[in-house]
Amino acid sequence: MKPLIGITAHVELDSKHTLANDYIQAVIKAGGIPVLLPIGIDADVRQLASRLDGLVLSGGGDIDPTLFGEEPHPNLGTISPGRDSLEIALIQEMLDRDKPILAICRGIQILNIAAGGDMFQDIYNQIDTPLLQHSQKASRSHLSHYVKAEPNSLLANIAGQSEFKVNSFHHQAVRNVIHPLVITALASDGVIEAIESVHHSFVVGVQWHPEPLALNGDHISMQLFIKFVEACKQ
Repeated sequence: MKPLIGITAHVELDSKHTLANDYIQAVIKAGGIPVLLPIGIDADVRQLASRLDGLVLSGGGDIDPTLFGEEPHPNLGTISPGRDSLEIALIQEMLDRDKPILAICRGIQILNIAAGGDMFQDIYNQIDTPLLQHSQKASRSHLSHYVKAEPNSLLANIAGQSEFKVNSFHHQAVRNVIHPLVITALASDGVIEAIESVHHSFVVGVQWHPEPLALNGDHISMQLFIKFVEACKQ
């Protein structure tokens, strides 16, 4: 049987759910059955987690900084408290059950917060060193900059190499990473591009968007979805 893969959605002001079709098609192409998850079901996450075989945390808006003990930065964008609440509850349930998680862009940030870490609300105002362009002015299928993965990490093993190019659409980023999560890839400017768990079978967060790349012939991105879905089957 194909595994059931829950996918969270962007929720505009906690009122309108939207999700790019790329997420759905990448999961289908990798062999999974996508199930879109709405907000407002926090009380049912235990039942939901028991039935899902894996979880994709999609990209989207910004995250409420009070979740990690900070006040809003002036450059903080639109937040969705209902989405934050649902995703944190789902992450914790899936981690407790050691079920696979693939966290994408915003997803890597909420994954890290759910595990006790924090993030930069705006990298260009909160990091003093010169940065790359992390919000590219090109199509979503364009490979914008390089990342370097830690040797022997799950990500490097999936990619089959330690350095490769990714796309980039973000102004926030993971900051302090708390065990059992570890940093597994960086951009050349030091911005964290990937994290994974050392205690779980498959928990990977990436700062880029592999879903349009996977559908446009990028082998590494497709392999990321394939290995995720394979882990969900187990």
